[in-house]
Amino acid sequence: MDQFYVFLQQLINGISLGSIYALIALGYTMVYGIIKLINFAHGDIYMMGAFAAYFSVAWFRLNFIGALLVSMAVCTILGVLIERVAYKPLRGATRIAALITAIGISFLLEYVMVYRVGAHSRAFPDILPTARYAFFDGKVFITSKELMIYGITLLLVVALQFIVRRTKTGKAMRAVAFDREAAMLMGIDIDTTISVTFALGSALAGAAGVLVGVYYGAINPLMGMVPGLKAFVAAVLGGIGIIPGAALGGMLMGLIETFVIAYGQSTYRDAVAFALLILILLIKPTGILGGNNREKI
Repeated sequence: MDQFYVFLQQLINGISLGSIYALIALGYTMVYGIIKLINFAHGDIYMMGAFAAYFSVAWFRLNFIGALLVSMAVCTILGVLIERVAYKPLRGATRIAALITAIGISFLLEYVMVYRVGAHSRAFPDILPTARYAFFDGKVFITSKELMIYGITLLLVVALQFIVRRTKTGKAMRAVAFDREAAMLMGIDIDTTISVTFALGSALAGAAGVLVGVYYGAINPLMGMVPGLKAFVAAVLGGIGIIPGAALGGMLMGLIETFVIAYGQSTYRDAVAFALLILILLIKPTGILGGNNREKI
């Protein structure tokens, strides 16, 4: 019975981590769905979101909601700026040129922050009260921070789905993803649509950065690299270019990593995650929710 309680506790922890991976993975999948670009700078936008929240609290004494909104706004602007300056001029170039540029932007963001704030970790301000809710005679518990992570992730994923499925902008995004040339002939502004895609994905990454800071209590300029890669794996795992697939892949990635650590194999947590990706892609190359249709988002 004790093993059952351990399983439940790790399930709660895994969903918390998976929620963060899901928010980052959504940015990867949206950008890939629109312009077939793997934006490896996306993980570092998530890092910038964490620091935007950190400084908004340290300098302006904002509360959690204020810090979250500031982080999302800063990352939105940063994402659009990166797209316009670094990716738009390469729109007609080879994919490898865009990929190398994305990697270059990633390193640029990381080491600009290392230069400005140092490479050491910083304690993230405690801007959320922590309450513990115990179950099964105290053998399983969930915190108010974890509940906040679940709620914000669900709210943002639902809002994103509404934008993509129910708004004029979302219809334009789906049209560009399906056939860019046809969308252009129908009068859709391709450049604006791509910028909106980067804005939405970057805003979600910013939110993930705040949640990580609140949950783990520490941030650093190099924190975006590994989670960014794992979120990319999560997007591929669920079906790259598919919004529900990215959310599902993120949850699975978080659960896998948490259970591997919980059962004494923390050294191999990354290896297990990537091995599972290889296994699933061997069985179903399009990912769990992927199909053979061309519609991506």
